[in-house]
Amino acid sequence: MAIVNLFYISLLLLLLLPLFLLFLLSIIIRPRPVQIPIKKRHVFITGGSSGIGLALAHQAASEGARISILSRSIDKLEEAKNAIRLSTGIDVAIFAADVRDFEAVQRAVDEAGPIDVLIVNQGVFVAQELEEQKLDEVRFIIDVNLMGSFNMIKATLPGMKRSRKDRGPGSISLMSSQAGQVGIYGYTAYSASKFGLRGLAEALQQEVIGDNIHVSLVFPPDTKTPGLVEENKRKPQLTSIIAASSSAMTADEVAKKALDGIKSGSFIIPCNSEGILLSMATAGLSPQRSYLMAFVEVVAAGILRFAALCFQWNLYRSIEKSRMQKN
Repeated sequence: MAIVNLFYISLLLLLLLPLFLLFLLSIIIRPRPVQIPIKKRHVFITGGSSGIGLALAHQAASEGARISILSRSIDKLEEAKNAIRLSTGIDVAIFAADVRDFEAVQRAVDEAGPIDVLIVNQGVFVAQELEEQKLDEVRFIIDVNLMGSFNMIKATLPGMKRSRKDRGPGSISLMSSQAGQVGIYGYTAYSASKFGLRGLAEALQQEVIGDNIHVSLVFPPDTKTPGLVEENKRKPQLTSIIAASSSAMTADEVAKKALDGIKSGSFIIPCNSEGILLSMATAGLSPQRSYLMAFVEVVAAGILRFAALCFQWNLYRSIEKSRMQKN
């Protein structure tokens, strides 16, 4: 009889512990869940003339947002403007500026007016081993991807803060990469620039949460854009093999995942199944708004760490094989 009672008590504890953990997580998760409206709000997208940025502009416009897009080429901006008008009937505002130039960015933001949703999407990428890559190219990647993001946010933030009481919650979204979650051979400069966005996003969220501004970090895999074709021409062979472990997505697919995540106020936004696993494995001290996702992260932490070590084992084995073949 005592054994039977012990069995039922153990079974009850096994059922109650997960429920208690869910209840506890629902209390302690910060920031709290939020919804970011898109319809009839001003969405400003950098790198908006092509690729993921253009796809985001199309989707946000189709949901009734007022759209502004910024990139360096006025010709590409005009093409994007016409394409969006043709598909959605929405007339978008265009701004030609280099995100590395703070004064030019500030002029564009001032002309655009109060921004509700800022999507910092610009990015450049050249895959090459650091020993072979010129430092001017490294600086260019970091200046565009990381410093350009600082410039955009710094230019936008004062106006975004001032208008929050009248316009509801604001959003700042940063387009990172799965190479901003795990370092990859040949991505030395690119990974450094994208890892930097995570530190920026985590610290910024703490600074602006009191102003009802919510930060998101998007982690797409390789995305089928015109830029990817050029990137692949210079990729080291080993980089291409490793990158192929996560399936490529179309710009429209990434844009849909990104916009859905932004609207739900998610801090980390993965874009495919590999991205979800990477996001859980690298959650660390990042904010988490979903207590269900927090539960999965807590329960799966040990298993995911083991999986991460297996990934690293396979990665370094590939590097060793490549080195042996070269020698």
